Amino acid sequence: MTRICIQNETFDAERSLYNLTHGDVIACIFAGPADGESVLKEARDVFVTGCRFALRYPLWHAMDFTVQNSTLEETCRAPLWYAADGRLEDCRINGVKCLRECDRMVLDGCRILSPEFGWKCRGVTVESCDITSEYLFWETRDLTIDRLTMHGKYSFQYTENVHIKNSDLQTKDAFWHAKNVLVEDSIVAGEYLGWYSDGLTLVRCRISGTQPLCYCKNLTLIDCTMAEDADLSFEYSDVKADVKGRIHSVKNPHTGYITADSIGKILLEDSIMENDCVITERTK
Repeated sequence: MTRICIQNETFDAERSLYNLTHGDVIACIFAGPADGESVLKEARDVFVTGCRFALRYPLWHAMDFTVQNSTLEETCRAPLWYAADGRLEDCRINGVKCLRECDRMVLDGCRILSPEFGWKCRGVTVESCDITSEYLFWETRDLTIDRLTMHGKYSFQYTENVHIKNSDLQTKDAFWHAKNVLVEDSIVAGEYLGWYSDGLTLVRCRISGTQPLCYCKNLTLIDCTMAEDADLSFEYSDVKADVKGRIHSVKNPHTGYITADSIGKILLEDSIMENDCVITERTK
């Protein structure tokens, strides 16, 4: 099948390359006074490399595509919605509200600054990326992450079927209402971590931030460590926790067990539930 090659051109008109099929777009610029939207809307089987996008909504409803070594500027608002079977490789993405309602997307080696990134997607794979996003992956499911460095606030809320490993998550209210989440060999730093989650499992993770892991169901910690600021942990949670080192304080856990080398304070007071959790210090 003959492929169309478009190289070293500038486009600024509305839907400049609408429904481009079996095409290569190389070293092109999508910017200019016409300020046209949706330049590659409904693209099919398209390979994009070395391009700069500065116009809104460039890749809505695109399918079977790769964007490589390209820049999506801040003015490239909502660049990827309702897309499927796409890859973003070694890209810089600064467009707000990028990646929404997308299926089977791969992000590899990207640097991303995008508030509200990755909402309501299905089947996303993230590898070796750096992401800054205030609301990251809200209501996304079937999410696989390896070697992510992230900075955010309200990340992974209402996610489902998530596997994260070898990552550094600097966040705040992460994993609220999340279901079936496995985090391995990662740093998880965030206030009020994991509240209202169901099926959150942390393996060999470093946990920090005040009041972590409260109101959880089916919570599991395996060989994790907890920083000194991780206080008032596990309130009203159903938990199975094996922690290395010290826990600063535990407050009113509901059921299960918590084992650590030492625990600074065990607060069992003013509880609205019965405390049936077995709390054990190895040093005693």
